[in-house]
Amino acid sequence: MTENKEEVLLMKGNEAVAHAAIRCGCDGYFGYPITPQSEILETLMVEEPWKTTGMVVLQAESEVASINMVYGGAGCGKKVMTSSSSPGVSLMQEGISYMAGAELPGVIVNVMRGGPGLGTIQPSQADYFQTVKGGGHGDYKMPTLAPASVQEMADHTVLAFELAFKYRTPAMVLADGIIGQMMEKVVLPPFQPRLTEDEIRAKYPWATLGKTKDRDPNYISSLELLSEDMERLNQRLQARYREIEKTEVRYEQFLCDDADYVFVAFGTMARVCQKAVELARAEGIKAGLIRPITLYPFPSEILNELANKVKGFISIEMNAGQMVEDVRLAVTGKVPVEFYGRMGGIVPSPDEVLNALKSKLIK
Repeated sequence: MTENKEEVLLMKGNEAVAHAAIRCGCDGYFGYPITPQSEILETLMVEEPWKTTGMVVLQAESEVASINMVYGGAGCGKKVMTSSSSPGVSLMQEGISYMAGAELPGVIVNVMRGGPGLGTIQPSQADYFQTVKGGGHGDYKMPTLAPASVQEMADHTVLAFELAFKYRTPAMVLADGIIGQMMEKVVLPPFQPRLTEDEIRAKYPWATLGKTKDRDPNYISSLELLSEDMERLNQRLQARYREIEKTEVRYEQFLCDDADYVFVAFGTMARVCQKAVELARAEGIKAGLIRPITLYPFPSEILNELANKVKGFISIEMNAGQMVEDVRLAVTGKVPVEFYGRMGGIVPSPDEVLNALKSKLIK
């Protein structure tokens, strides 16, 4: 008897997102092309999932239109998503905030490019503040996953939908342009069936699917005219965020057990830092790496624990210094926290990162 072997494919990170969306039972994708994430929409158009799974794929007239289409689909309990890059996600902020306020699930994939403004089509990690801190208006958060491989681009697309529906909130996959564009081996997730409308009504009683003989239609809104009602909504959301922070933290450690110095990095920079750790160890420097997989919720607890036994942290980012603020908050002044970053699409080398550790912490 032959064993069923997983099919290993070679594809870009953006392509992996598209294939994972089809396979995980996504009902609809609404997006607009922008480098470096256009392959998500392009792959979906090539695959034509509306012929096989019934998934709707639509190029909207703008990023503003696409996020509002996601808002509408989410209100019907559908598994819907969009993707864009940094300037496009800026345009989506109002719609994302509306979805958070209306307690609607949906997935946004952001493949970051350099800015501000139109910036460059080169990779960046400068959207950390815009997404992890809730870039739109109001006191909202959303689960934010930071893939560091093509495999995780696929896996995190599926996980983002799971988190979005579990907590009735928008969720984001936040990748830098290198992860979106690079090609690696990937095993795609198994196919999941799309839910029927009867299944949606039974599973998601909050969804608005029109009037039936047994039930009036639900109404979706984030508007509360009375301050007391708006505060109650916010209190409900904040309680949900505390639950997310308690149960959904994900991170990866690399050689931290005996480390004196710890790099903190996500996405592409985590891959660079892993090599820098190996170079440091070869020189007798006990370095380690913490890779946050969830940027929200941030792995503050493990960093605080490590601060009791290490000599310092250095946050390595492709920006002017954003995640480093959360590292400092987590460490609470126990040991020094330094920062090293490059901007404009420049990716520092492992040697450059190691030299930053030596000059800023070891001296």
